Amino acid sequence: MNIKRKPELPDFFRSMAEQDRSAVVICNLQHEIIYMNPAAVKRYAKQGGEELIGQSLLNCHGADSAEKIRSVIRWFADSQEHNLVYTFRNEKENKDVYMVALRDDGGDLIGYYEKHEYRDVETMKQYDLW
Repeated sequence: MNIKRKPELPDFFRSMAEQDRSAVVICNLQHEIIYMNPAAVKRYAKQGGEELIGQSLLNCHGADSAEKIRSVIRWFADSQEHNLVYTFRNEKENKDVYMVALRDDGGDLIGYYEKHEYRDVETMKQYDLW
């Protein structure tokens, strides 16, 4: 059995990503998927789910989308001020999708992730602990 190794993430950040209800897919600068939270594994199950870890994100996109991804990475690399790009609106799911730069402590670009922001009104009751 081939066990996928998750990248080293401090416990607080790993827990934050794994509790998020939105898909979190993290890629390195070679466009390899290095992390998927449980919501992403479920969301992309038909495409392979957890088996996508270690594969190129570009293989999941057509030529036009792959070139857009490459151009965003070049833009991220141009300046430490370039960190967020709006990429897609999904009307069916009422969400916006962004690419977000990931940087090390020195501000160097080390990767990127896809961020989903849903616009639906929350249905959970406020502070409903019981």
